Amino acid sequence: MSRQTETGGWEPWANRASFTIVSAAYYLTAAAMIVCLYYRWWLPLVPLVLLSSHLMHAMLLAFHEAAHGILRKNRVWNEFDGLLVAACSLSSLTLYRVLHQQHHVNVATVKDVELWPFVDPKQPLWWRRLAAFLELNFGFFYTPWLFWRFFFVPNSPITNRRARRRIWLEFWLMVVFWTAVLWFVARFDAWIWFLVLYFIPAFIAGNMQSWRKYIEHVGLCGNTGRSATRSILNLDWKGKFVSVSLLHQPLHGVHHVKGSLPYHELPNNTHLIVPTDEGDTVPFPNYRAAFADLFKCLADPRVGSQWNVSPAA
Repeated sequence: MSRQTETGGWEPWANRASFTIVSAAYYLTAAAMIVCLYYRWWLPLVPLVLLSSHLMHAMLLAFHEAAHGILRKNRVWNEFDGLLVAACSLSSLTLYRVLHQQHHVNVATVKDVELWPFVDPKQPLWWRRLAAFLELNFGFFYTPWLFWRFFFVPNSPITNRRARRRIWLEFWLMVVFWTAVLWFVARFDAWIWFLVLYFIPAFIAGNMQSWRKYIEHVGLCGNTGRSATRSILNLDWKGKFVSVSLLHQPLHGVHHVKGSLPYHELPNNTHLIVPTDEGDTVPFPNYRAAFADLFKCLADPRVGSQWNVSPAA
């Protein structure tokens, strides 16, 4: 594979300014929504809400980068952005950071808590189907529940006392934050503003996050960065535009092979997802093709090579 094929001519698409551009686009979209809502221009609100959902999805991906400590060069701003998005998404930066590290170390194994219950052959089919239904349709609530569950269970995989203290602190900060927000909304009877500007697009974004997660992993029977991950490698301008707007998350396999790479360096390292071993996943040309590959697996959602030796429940 030539270097030109590896990079696909990503310059100037691959640069650190993507997060700044996406953030600016989100705030401009929010401003336009405020104007439309103030003047009761309902028709333009529909595409604006959908655009806001896409950009909120990108903010969740920025949260992922912050958890890796590579969203910003400045650590203080990296943590600030991560904590802000965490509070808005009912989560905790430290909680996600700890469990996401385990996801990378134990990808697609029974210890991969992010992909539970689909990595555990002991989980019955009815529960895996129900979990998939809930996560794909109510991801805004299911995803935080999944992470907080692993914090509050008696045998929590999070055993570091310092990490647990910080998670508790972030939990109470989240409670205070949402108490203040809901008090303000109720006090000024601003429910329509809350629903249109935040909850509806955030709810859609939560489902987009879940569908993207499933496209990346569910239905694959490997346990390496290449064999347990679907990547999207679309080299036309539309594919690159979508990739930039999602902080290059479509190149998810690159991230799993080398997790230390900042998002803007992923496009120039696509050689890392070239299949080298039997069972490695070939990159998909677009999300439609990757979705089609996922869809045939949803009736029996599972992840990991442990299913190759364990009977389905």
